[in-house]
Amino acid sequence: MRRKILSSLVLTLFVCLAAAQQPPAWHDDLVDHFVGSWKLEGAVVGKPAHHTVVAQWVLGHQFLQIREQTSTNAPAGESRYDATWFLGYDDVSDRYVLHLMDVFGARFSETLGYGTRDGNDLRFVFEYPDGPFHNRWHWVPESQTWEWHLEQKNKAGKWVPFADFKLTREGAK
Repeated sequence: MRRKILSSLVLTLFVCLAAAQQPPAWHDDLVDHFVGSWKLEGAVVGKPAHHTVVAQWVLGHQFLQIREQTSTNAPAGESRYDATWFLGYDDVSDRYVLHLMDVFGARFSETLGYGTRDGNDLRFVFEYPDGPFHNRWHWVPESQTWEWHLEQKNKAGKWVPFADFKLTREGAK
C-alpha cells in the first residue's frame, strides 16, 4: 500500500513539474488573422493552383497548424498537392520557425524556415539542399486577405518567382 501511495505521489509530482515547464500560450496579433478556412488561388511555376487552407492553433497554442490541399473542385488536370505547415515562434532567438511537410517527402521537410516580422509581412528563409528559398506572407487588412509570394534562387544565382497566391476566407465574396 505504501508503494502504491509513493508511486502516486511521484507521478503527481512529475505531472506538476512537467506542466510548470510548459511555456505560456503563444499569441501573435498578425498570426491570429490566419486562423480559419481559406480559398487559395494563384500559380506555381506558372501553372494554376486552387487549394483549400485551414489553420488552427495546436499543441497548447504553441503552433499554428496550416493544412493546405488541392481543392476538390480544382480544374481537371491540376497537379495534386497536400501539405501541413507548423508555424511557431522562438522567443529566445526572436524569430518565427516554419516547418513544412508535404507530398515531396522527408528530404525537403528536414529544412526549417526561419522568419521575421515586418509590419504585416512574415518573411521566411529556407536553406534547402538545392538552394535558398524565400516565402513571404503578407496580410492585407483592407480586404482581410493574405498574399503568399515564394521565390527561389536559380542556378545562375538570380531570384525568380516560384509561386504567387491570394488567400480569401471561405465563403467570402
